[in-house]
Amino acid sequence: MTAKYLFILVLIIFVLGAAFFLKNNTMFAKNKEIIQSIYFYNIKINALSGTPLDLNKFQNKVLLIVNVASKCGFTSQYKDLESLYQKYKSKDLVVIGVPSNDFGGQEPGTAKDIESFCQLTYGVSFPMSEKVKINGDKQHELYDFLTQSNTKYSGNVKWNFTKFLIDKNGNVVDRFSPATKPLSKKILAQINHVLR
Repeated sequence: MTAKYLFILVLIIFVLGAAFFLKNNTMFAKNKEIIQSIYFYNIKINALSGTPLDLNKFQNKVLLIVNVASKCGFTSQYKDLESLYQKYKSKDLVVIGVPSNDFGGQEPGTAKDIESFCQLTYGVSFPMSEKVKINGDKQHELYDFLTQSNTKYSGNVKWNFTKFLIDKNGNVVDRFSPATKPLSKKILAQINHVLR
């Protein structure tokens, strides 16, 4: 075999290998998304009432998941979160509040205390989960998923009222700081984009 034919053979093998890799790389990325969404909808977490909060019922809906606290400087965001929920729930947006005492001990109450405070003070009607650990060794698997599944939005939660946007397939597609208000142009634009 001459050097010319050997070169052509190597070139053909290279081109076929590159085509296979590109095709399968896209397939692997799609499979990773499917696996992540299956994982998200199977995460076990209870509602504030103590009954299971079945994430499966939120398939094909957009979710805004927010770690909340009753004694925080950002607590008044409950009002805007409720307004956001009322405005978009008919368009398949669900807000989920996740109480945590991880930051400054600002959610010390029991489930009944939290429920009473949220309903009486802010008229909260969106789903609320049980109180969980957001960071550290006992981090709840929901926050393990939220802070690690998409490298673009990964990293520990720094404070109360950090917001994660989940698309209709159960993937983290954005993250907003506690200072970003629920009715800000930034959040509304992203919600409208993901709801399309």
